[in-house]
Amino acid sequence: MDGQLYADLRGFSGDQPLDPGVALGAFLRALGVAPDRIPVDLAEQVALYRSVTADRSLLVLLDDAFSAGQVRHLLPASTSAAVVVTSRRRLTGLLPDGARLLDVGPLPAEQAVKLLGRAVGPERILREPGPAEELAGLCGGLPIALVVAAGLLAFRPKLTVRRMAAELTDETQRLARLSTVDGSPIRAMFQCSYRALTPEASVLYRRLALHPGTEFGVDLVAAVAGAGAGGAARVAALVGELLDASLLDEVSEDRFRLHDILRLCAREVSEQRDPEADRQAVVRTMLEFYLAAARRADLVVTPYRRRLPYTFLRPLEGPPEFADRAAALAWLDRERGNLMAAGRVAFGLGRHELAWQLSDVMWPLLLYVKSYRDRLEIDDLGVRAARAWGNVWAEADMLKRLARACSRVGAYDAAEQHGRAAVDRYRQAGDAQGVVDAEEGLATLYADTDREEQAAEAYARVLAGRRALPDVRSVGLSCLNLGMLLTRTGRPADALPLLTEAGEIFAGLSDVDPYNAVRVLSGLAAAHLGLGDLAAAESCAAEAVRRMADLGSDNERAEAVVLLGRIARRRGDDEAARQHYREAAGVFDRLGSPRLPDVLRLLDEAGGGAGEA
Repeated sequence: MDGQLYADLRGFSGDQPLDPGVALGAFLRALGVAPDRIPVDLAEQVALYRSVTADRSLLVLLDDAFSAGQVRHLLPASTSAAVVVTSRRRLTGLLPDGARLLDVGPLPAEQAVKLLGRAVGPERILREPGPAEELAGLCGGLPIALVVAAGLLAFRPKLTVRRMAAELTDETQRLARLSTVDGSPIRAMFQCSYRALTPEASVLYRRLALHPGTEFGVDLVAAVAGAGAGGAARVAALVGELLDASLLDEVSEDRFRLHDILRLCAREVSEQRDPEADRQAVVRTMLEFYLAAARRADLVVTPYRRRLPYTFLRPLEGPPEFADRAAALAWLDRERGNLMAAGRVAFGLGRHELAWQLSDVMWPLLLYVKSYRDRLEIDDLGVRAARAWGNVWAEADMLKRLARACSRVGAYDAAEQHGRAAVDRYRQAGDAQGVVDAEEGLATLYADTDREEQAAEAYARVLAGRRALPDVRSVGLSCLNLGMLLTRTGRPADALPLLTEAGEIFAGLSDVDPYNAVRVLSGLAAAHLGLGDLAAAESCAAEAVRRMADLGSDNERAEAVVLLGRIARRRGDDEAARQHYREAAGVFDRLGSPRLPDVLRLLDEAGGGAGEA
């Protein structure tokens, strides 16, 4: 190699990018050209530079470039030369010149901690590995933030890493803390990129900084960008501008996130420039976008549900449409974190009706996916929001849900308290169907807590009450619940007619309920098993496994797999039983289900040993 050339092009670190003529002059002098032979005209400088570099093997490093045009003047002519360009922008204009783009994202946690160790000494970091990882996470893996944090630690050798991390936990103080006596290099870096945006892109970026979650889809961007000429093409152009400026990260196709540190910078600018009323309107637009989209998904997955109406502030741009139940459930699952964050934000802003709606609309996901920890948080927020809103029916409906969630995680005392409160609130609201719904929840709780006789009596009362109401689907649900309990308590012959009636009801609904229709198959499988009809039991259980897999309900699929294990055990095929139990145990373990110990016991009884699950 004949030499190396380096230039700091000051694209995003100073008031003005470096003039390429200044860089060319320095390069030519470094290559041995006498100062009095260097032309003044830029085109002549470029020509001389390329002539001088035509037969040289060089490494040229161009740091902090502002534009492709700035870089292009500094490209050597030799085919054996290598050029490395760094920039906050993507500089796609260099692709015709043979460039290859490499996106350098935030440092992974391990590398971020190593960078801290190199700056302050590895011993100090090794003494506090947990806080060091937390500190690296609070810096978002952003090298400039890590360097500033490391500098502060190095300046104060008695300051613990734990204390430093604790001080950065407060988002309102993080940027101020990540500053030096010379100011904030992080703010300066952000401002250089931000000032280069078009006015429309800068407004959009400030709005996106108010997003309650960590990432978002292009549909949300369209809603926040608002109505305007160009539609999807305009939104794509704005997103492209933010991506090009490295102010937005694309985490997957049409899905984006703002780096945490840069989001804080953008929020600061928004607080300084945007009226509070405008900021609140943007946040409400985001919250209502998620509600509108989730409602569409809810109507596709569970069209039979009772809901409360909601008046939106304005028609929203671009909530997604869903082709089928699978697409709707996939969207709800993907946006789970954003929907939960939106509910928390709505509650914090005092928009209690909106907070309740955001909790309510997640029911289809909770029904099919069974994330118990999330469900407890969602339903608890819904209860608190309903109380603050002052809507008795909304409180009753969410108490009923919270009671079932508590029961599923073994918090039976809380479940009974919430269930009885739900009955009381439904009575206050004058909702006879709601009262029966909540009483059925209590009957299920009795069954969960080995009060089978009390449960059977309660289910029978509920079923009688259901038959006096116009909701046929609820009759089917009560037949299913009572039939499954009768099978469990050794009365499969009494259960079979009820389960058959339930199947006929669900098959005839205009608003289909495939989830409970497949639960009927599981109930029939258990009843046939109790009657000794193993062929019928296996047929129903296998069909339930297949259809629950199609519906995406892992929990209920695992329950049907357990039935297959019990059937195999009855046949004397312990190896097949063990395979089924292991499969079900793996699902319950992943879901954090309280059913896991029961299945591990079945596995042990089949000769598998609980440890093999």
